[in-house]
Amino acid sequence: MKLADVRQKAFAMPLNDPAYPRGPYKFYNREFIIISYRTDPDELRAVVPEPLEVVGDTVNYEFIRMPDSTGFGDYTETGQVIPVRFTGKDGVVQEGGYVHAMYLDDNSPIAGGREIWGFPKKLATPKISHESETLVCTLHYGSVLCVSATMGYKHRELDKAPLIKSLAKPNFMIKIIPHVDCTPRICELVRYYCEDVTVKGAWSGPAAIELFEHAMCDVARLPVRGVVSATHFVTDLTLGLGEVVYDYLA
Repeated sequence: MKLADVRQKAFAMPLNDPAYPRGPYKFYNREFIIISYRTDPDELRAVVPEPLEVVGDTVNYEFIRMPDSTGFGDYTETGQVIPVRFTGKDGVVQEGGYVHAMYLDDNSPIAGGREIWGFPKKLATPKISHESETLVCTLHYGSVLCVSATMGYKHRELDKAPLIKSLAKPNFMIKIIPHVDCTPRICELVRYYCEDVTVKGAWSGPAAIELFEHAMCDVARLPVRGVVSATHFVTDLTLGLGEVVYDYLA
């Protein structure tokens, strides 16, 4: 293989059989269950990196069912997103979410999410099931239960406009790629947006959530101090490509 061929082909690993195709990546009938809860503000400040600023004392715990996603297939994902504020070099202030932890059951989006955007993804077994009048959500890391959450099924229909406005906010994460000597080669704050969002239905209802400590699953670091709200909705959307907004190694 010639040098030029390597440069042309190299967008993901392995070189000759990449783990995922080139984007963009579109998601159809993507189902969210988001339970917002209060937590310890000191723990929030300990995990959210500067230059992001913590907003309030809440965490959004998300379960996401993705039955039809281009390039990534059919999988389920879960994790924590923390409301934050970011001030850009131009002085513009944005409110959005910092992606603290993510767990999912499919190799392709784990590789693509980490390599392209820097999503903090790890392999585990999240599950969403509909049991009579209840949405039941769990996360197992190996054989160990780490999260148990329940929500009443479609109790109250929600106005879609505020939800669409919320989904238009940016999300932030830390992208880390190590050098061959295990020092950081890339360490960047990345911002991305969801695009082409169509909300097909949205509902609220009563909810409960429990987090359990695990040596390799970080969710219980942000303990539950009380549920604030719960939202269940279904969307089509495109996962927008990211941009670097801060370079920690510069």
